[in-house]
Amino acid sequence: MGPSFDPDRIAALRAELQKSAGTPAGSVPSGSQFPSPRPAPAAPASTSEPGRTAALKLLWQRAIAMTLTFVALLYAVEGVDTVSHHDLDGAGVRPRTAEGLEGIVFAPVLHANWAHLIGNTLPVIVLGLLTLLTGIGRGLAATAIVWVVAGVGTWLTGASGSVHIGASVLVFGWLTYLISRGLFTRNLWQILVGVVVGLLYGSILWGVLPGQPGISWQGHLFGALGGLLAGWVLSSNERRHRREESAGRLASSG
Repeated sequence: MGPSFDPDRIAALRAELQKSAGTPAGSVPSGSQFPSPRPAPAAPASTSEPGRTAALKLLWQRAIAMTLTFVALLYAVEGVDTVSHHDLDGAGVRPRTAEGLEGIVFAPVLHANWAHLIGNTLPVIVLGLLTLLTGIGRGLAATAIVWVVAGVGTWLTGASGSVHIGASVLVFGWLTYLISRGLFTRNLWQILVGVVVGLLYGSILWGVLPGQPGISWQGHLFGALGGLLAGWVLSSNERRHRREESAGRLASSG
């Protein structure tokens, strides 16, 4: 036979392979001639680029759908209000009255007329969408905080005998939430979003001051305060993580 069938050569090759695989000489793993290499662990699907792209696409789709659905709700409510000769407007916030408490729930979806609603539409779409793009759950939580803080604050401080309605309380809350969130989290992307939003809509913050008759500056003020509160509360995880990292660095340097 040729040298490729030399028994001594085959035995030496087998011993060398067993040694490199960590198998004692003279033993062969059961069920196979030579040990098979262990497959490398697969990378988690969530860290793959296609997975991130799909998640981002889904976020945009859900955020757009929810924003447009809310705007459609506002127009449907105003349509019903117009047909009913604006009877629904009485369900707004009536400061310091028991019946006015229901306005905390309903006031942000009610508007005095079509011009009032149309004026709020673009800010609602832009700022509402950006708020949801910070995360659907987080955006809904921020909206809920703004909604309640604005309603309660207006009920406590509004002028007696007045009725407060309009989605502008949400607009002011979303605005301050987006501006402040980046500062609280110290996230560069969130800070950039806040700067852009501030440049585009920051001038409307003058609406938190008393001035123009018929404008609910109390709703604007407490909506803005609700947005700041939402930015603080919903950045707690990032702030805690930052404190833990700072403590770890101090401990290691000591």
